Order: sequence, then C-alpha cells, then structure tokens
Amino acid sequence: MGITLLAVILAVSGCQTLSFYGQAIRGQYQLLAHRQPIEKLVTDSSTPPRLKTQLELLQKLRAFAGTELKLPVDGHYTKYVDVHRRFVVWNVEAAPEFSMEPKTWWYPLVGSLEYRGYFSERSATNYGAALRHKGYDIFVGGVDAYSTLGWFNDPVLNTFILNPEADLAETIFHELGHQRVFARSDTDFNEAFATTVGEEGARRWLRSAGNKTVYESYLGELRRTREFVHLITVTREQLEALYGDDRTEEGKIKASRKKRGIPSQQLREEKRRIFDRLQLDYAKLKQEWQGDTSYDTWFARQVNNAQLNSVAAYYDLLPGFEHLLELNGGDLENFYAAAERLSKMPKKDRHQWLTTLGTAKQEKQ
Repeated sequence: MGITLLAVILAVSGCQTLSFYGQAIRGQYQLLAHRQPIEKLVTDSSTPPRLKTQLELLQKLRAFAGTELKLPVDGHYTKYVDVHRRFVVWNVEAAPEFSMEPKTWWYPLVGSLEYRGYFSERSATNYGAALRHKGYDIFVGGVDAYSTLGWFNDPVLNTFILNPEADLAETIFHELGHQRVFARSDTDFNEAFATTVGEEGARRWLRSAGNKTVYESYLGELRRTREFVHLITVTREQLEALYGDDRTEEGKIKASRKKRGIPSQQLREEKRRIFDRLQLDYAKLKQEWQGDTSYDTWFARQVNNAQLNSVAAYYDLLPGFEHLLELNGGDLENFYAAAERLSKMPKKDRHQWLTTLGTAKQEKQ
C-alpha cells in the first residue's frame, strides 16, 4: 500500500506535502517493522507482569468487540509495538485568530480532515509554529491511538496499553468503530460515531465484567466529560457570536466574509475576557467535582480557538448518534446500518439529521 500511496502523493503534491507524507510513511513503517505477537508476549516469562496482565485484558476486550459489539476485529490488535515515546502521533489543528472555522487539510483516499498528524513532536510543533506565524490559533495535541481504516492491521501500542480498564476498553472499541463506519471528508461525523461506539462498548464491557465500582466510576467520568463539553460549547458559541461567523448548509462554522468593523485589538480583548470566564467556570466545576483534576492539563496551556475545536470534533454530533442508538433499541447491528446509510448521504443532510436527532434527545432530558 505504501508504494501505491506514494505514487498518488507524487502526482498531486508539492515539496512540503511530500515531506509530510514521507514522515507518515516512515512512521507507519516503524509500527509494521517492530510488531511482536501478543500471544507470544503473554507466555514469555520476560514480559513485565503489568504489561502481561494488560495484554491478557486486551485479548478479552478484542473477543468482546467481535462477539458482543459486532465490530470488525479481523487481524487488528494481535500485535504489540513499543514506540518508546508517550504518544504515537501529534495532531496539529488550526483556526483563524478571529473565527471558529477549523482549517482543513486534504489527503488521498480519505479527503479533507481537520487535523494534520506527525510521528515526531518536534515536526508537529515546528509546523504549528509556522501556522501561528501566519496568524492562526494553533493546538498541538498528542494522540495515543489511531486507526488506519483497514489499510493495515492496527497494533496495540505502549502509548495506551497501560491505561485503566475502562479507558483501554473505550480506546479499543473507539478505534474499531472507525473500521465499521467511515464518512469521507467528515471529521465530526467519524469521531462522534466512534466516540458513541467506544463509550457504549465500554459500558457494556464493564457491566458484563460485573465490577460495579469500576462501572460507576466510569459513569462518573462520562458525566464530568459531558459537563466539560458543555463549558466548551458555551464558550465556542460566545466566540462565534463575537467573530460574526456564519454557518454552512452542513451546519459547520464558516468565517464571515463581511467585515464587522470592530478593531482587532477590541476583538482580542473581548476574546481574552471570554477565555478568562471559561477558566473561572472550570474552577467552579472542579469544586462540584470535589477537586477532580482530569482536565487540569487541558486548561494548563493558553486556550484558543483551535483547542476548543479539538473537543467539538468529538462531541458536536454525539447526542445525535446516542439518540440514533436509542431509536434502534440499543441493537448495534441496526445502529451501524443506520450510521452507514447516513455516511452515504450528502454531508449537509447527514449533519442536519444528526443535529435534529441530538436536539430531540436533549429536549427529552
């Protein structure tokens, strides 16, 4: 596949893009070249005990994904790779200083996406710095897992294998969800669908495992996530109004072509006030969470438009998918079939459908 992809890239790319895809191919090759069979590792006496325990858990999660969640396990997650770093890739996301419209990048085979991934943190930060120099708000975030969408059998990585049981389950089911349904050029659809699959799968796994304490803890984690997302959504809406952004037929934010006549310095000051309020609201939320620090790292950096969008991609359409699952009585096969039908619709139509479903769900609550 690498040679075929390289041929496509050579036909459509300039020097800078070739450099990007070169590092992507090298990074993927590293994963392919250093795979170790998990079955061998779990029987090897030299495998660290904690890693062995987690790999055995992974094997159970993999079996559960295939039999109970009806996900296409195939040859995925049968090999292990230690990449000797905290994250496997770093994604660069960008948005204009005075708009919530996310910058997009075009890729062969999958179309336009709202991020650009690098296997090197330095390369990601350098590229982000170049975009910042052009006036963009930049967010560079580490990613511990990703899906190759069936082009390769995805391995288990050191970047996520040692996560707590609930988080490991959600990660595996999320990434396998991408294998089941994928809409070209639609980051929000794909991530919200996979997040729905990951969270629902984790809930079902924990219920089946019978550990009520772990299950209740995970539900609490999800509740805190929803409250965090609500904060981000409110802030994005305030900024969207400040910038005068428009909406496309698909419901996506689009920078307005009309000049509002507000001086840039005034916009910056009001933008800063909105972000200051976000920090204060988070501090209040932490008090309600009895000091839980799950999102402290996220707030530790100077929050900007691009960082807010990194959350929106996963959660804007999530209520619609959750309602779709409910309408199908929790039957995953029917849910996947309905999501697959949506993926074949024009982008604006599927977004409108999911937005309507999400609104209906929220009105019921």
